[in-house]
Amino acid sequence: MSIFDVFDRISANSTAARGKIEYVIVGLGNPGLEYEGSRHNAGFFTIDTLAEQLGVKIDRLRFKGKTAEASIGDKRCLLLKPTTYMNNSGEAVVQALEFYKIDAENLIVIYDDISLDPGRLRIRRKGSHGGHNGIRSIIELTGRDDFPRIKMGVGKKPHPDYDLAKWVLGKFGKEDAAKLKEAAENACECIKLMVQGKTDEAMNKYNS
Repeated sequence: MSIFDVFDRISANSTAARGKIEYVIVGLGNPGLEYEGSRHNAGFFTIDTLAEQLGVKIDRLRFKGKTAEASIGDKRCLLLKPTTYMNNSGEAVVQALEFYKIDAENLIVIYDDISLDPGRLRIRRKGSHGGHNGIRSIIELTGRDDFPRIKMGVGKKPHPDYDLAKWVLGKFGKEDAAKLKEAAENACECIKLMVQGKTDEAMNKYNS
C-alpha cells in the first residue's frame, strides 16, 4: 500500500466519521469590511453567531462562499456565507445543494427584511422573494421557492422617498444593533429546532 492510499483511507474514514451533510444553512449578505454591520448583512451576522455557538469558523472557501461544517444535534450541516454579493447569492446556494444532493426543503436561508421592526423574526416554510434580491436569485437559480427561511427585521425606511439601497447598506444604530444581536441569538435557536424537524415549534415560539 502506497502512502497515497493511506492518505485516501484516512480522508475517507474522517469524512465518514463526520457524517453526510444533510442541511445547508445560508446567511445572506455582502462580503467586505465596508458592509460589516449593515442592515443588509443581518444574515451574515446571524450565521456568524451560529458558528460561534457551535465552535466553528466560517473560513473555508467553497461553493462561491465561505463555509464551515458543524453538527446540530445529530444533523451535519454546512454553514455558508456567499461571497458573490447579495444579488447573485443563488450561485453559491445551487453549487452547495448540487454537490451534497440536498433538496430545497433542507435549505435554510437567513436574511434581512425591511417590513419587520429591528429585533423581530419571521419564519416561513416557503414563499416569494418579496422584492429581496438575494432570495430572488436563489429562487431563480434553484427553480424552487419551497425552502424554509428566517427573516430578520431591520426596520422600514425613515420615509417613502428615502433611497432603499442607502437604507439597507446603512449601519445599525446602537439600540437597533442590540436588538439585532438578541434576534440573531433567537434565530440560532430557531435553526436548531428546524434541523430537528421542529419548524412549527420554532414558528410558534419566535414568529412576530
